[in-house]
Amino acid sequence: MTGLSPLAETKRIAMLIDGDNAQASLFGEMIAEAGKYGTVTIRRIYGDWTTANMNSWKDILNVHAIQPVQQFRYTIGKNATDSAMIIEAMDILYDGVVNGFCLVSSDSDYTRLATRIREKGLFVMGIGRRTTPRAFVNACDVFVYTENLRAGAGTAEVAQPSKQKGDVEPGPAEPLPLLKKAFDISEQEDGWAFLATVGNRLRQLDPGFDPRTYGHRQLSQLIRSYSGEFEVKAEKVRVAPPSPVTRPKHRRSR
Repeated sequence: MTGLSPLAETKRIAMLIDGDNAQASLFGEMIAEAGKYGTVTIRRIYGDWTTANMNSWKDILNVHAIQPVQQFRYTIGKNATDSAMIIEAMDILYDGVVNGFCLVSSDSDYTRLATRIREKGLFVMGIGRRTTPRAFVNACDVFVYTENLRAGAGTAEVAQPSKQKGDVEPGPAEPLPLLKKAFDISEQEDGWAFLATVGNRLRQLDPGFDPRTYGHRQLSQLIRSYSGEFEVKAEKVRVAPPSPVTRPKHRRSR
């Protein structure tokens, strides 16, 4: 995603998957997303493998070299998977074998874990559904919604939120105010801002920000869709590819 730059440093990432809250059909897309930020050196999935709901994962364990971790459900209504995954995450954290985590779940129970990882100075990203509680999303450096990983995401018009009674999933908020705020933080003395800088500021303001949510594969495409609000140009350079810069229209250079 141009403009939403992964951290420059190559990272060793532990991907920990809550099997009760993740979709096996999207694993290829999930690991590719995590791979944008480093090398996924640890791949583990947690769940009760004696139950039918884990069957969809069994066919891809060997293909993707995922280590299954068995966690029996000792008490009905209690999620033992959360506890097992959190305990192992803390073990990995203090072993010092990685400098980044990818937590795959839509469960708010991992909010404190994500916060603890960040407090130790490590990178943490989350992957989950759009219904993931905001507290967990904001505890991560980056959060990717699984709806944006499906085939065709970012290429079609954004679906309007359903008006049916009982629908609790919110539609995406209008991105323009956030884009303007990120630009204001990134603006240089000449009135322009580098798109990569704007993208990094957007992630800081909202870890779940993703242009694919609004029907665009790249941040530059999303900003260009607001042609009445922003100007976008590409500066010429000798070796590196052009670095798009942007500024609001009608703003004079300083």
